[in-house]
Amino acid sequence: MPEDKGREESASAHINMKCVAFSGGGTGGHIYPGLAVASSLKLTNSVRIIWIGSHSPLDRKIVEDAGITFFAVKSGKLRRYFSFRNILDVFNIAAGYFQARKILKKEKPAVLFSKGGFASVPPCAAAWSLKIPLITHESDYSPGLATRINAFFADKICLSYKESKTFFSRKIQGKTIHTGNPVRDEFRMANAKKGFSFLGVPETEKILLVLGGSQGAKEVNDLVRETLPVLTTYFVVIHQTGQADFEGSEQRRSDRYRPYAYIGAEMSDVLASAHLVLGRSGAGTVWESAVCGKALLLIPLAGSGTRGDQVENARFFEQKGAATVLIHPNAEQLRAKITYLASEPGKIASLAEAAATIGRINAVDAICALINSILYDRF
Repeated sequence: MPEDKGREESASAHINMKCVAFSGGGTGGHIYPGLAVASSLKLTNSVRIIWIGSHSPLDRKIVEDAGITFFAVKSGKLRRYFSFRNILDVFNIAAGYFQARKILKKEKPAVLFSKGGFASVPPCAAAWSLKIPLITHESDYSPGLATRINAFFADKICLSYKESKTFFSRKIQGKTIHTGNPVRDEFRMANAKKGFSFLGVPETEKILLVLGGSQGAKEVNDLVRETLPVLTTYFVVIHQTGQADFEGSEQRRSDRYRPYAYIGAEMSDVLASAHLVLGRSGAGTVWESAVCGKALLLIPLAGSGTRGDQVENARFFEQKGAATVLIHPNAEQLRAKITYLASEPGKIASLAEAAATIGRINAVDAICALINSILYDRF
């Protein structure tokens, strides 16, 4: 039958189509940049894309919502401190390695691109064992433990900051390339007018966008509530609180204060409408804001329980003139800083201009070029 023949030809084309594997997970910050690369790759190439990640339901949902086949393997959290759970996680990482190896042998990707995070280590080791070319990327200023491990297996190590190569040995430095951090196209094409419309805020208002990541940040949320009278004097405050803190913030809702548990697909347009961004300094926040050319007031996650990557990210943007940084500020310090910035429009404009300069580097294009060099034997 002609119809059956068409199906067979379609299936054959799918099988013969070159495959690119992606890995990474544990947080959205390890997934969304990878999806930015995957999306661009699909637009410019006839390729089949798969993702190897953790058993996190959220990781699976994010990837599958983007139309990409997801494979889950076991993985273990990579801790820098002693814990009896480290022993169990060694076995989980070993199991994940063999699971990833089986997937890679079946799917036969031409290249694996790793976005990092603890979920990426087993697939990267498996790719190396199968002689599959590997490109890994680090979003933060200093490499995390997963990237340090993956760097051993990688053919190329993409860095968001060119200064980050100094964290590696001289031998590894030869494999590094400065690309910047991948940001989804919707942020490059963000529309401020749509952002104002979604928020229901007049375009004549100045917006302070408060971000603490998709889960919110208690320190930031508490400071906002303590300083709300001052913040709303100068700005309409749009506050992504995270689900845990939303109820307490919702009780304070007014025309000048608009809390949201989570801002989804509209986030890029909302960011474009902001006059000033207040938040943590995870890679997603600082690079998406830079692409949109937004002034930053950063309160990085600092102290015990963190390796200091957010402080390093924040200090880089501060040194480049794109951010003002407060480490563990009290309410009075935040009030003073907001009052100063609101009374110095030239300062906010200067911060925004510096951020836009950083955001001009297009990591997606650079990484896709690397992947294409492997796909078409020019590596």
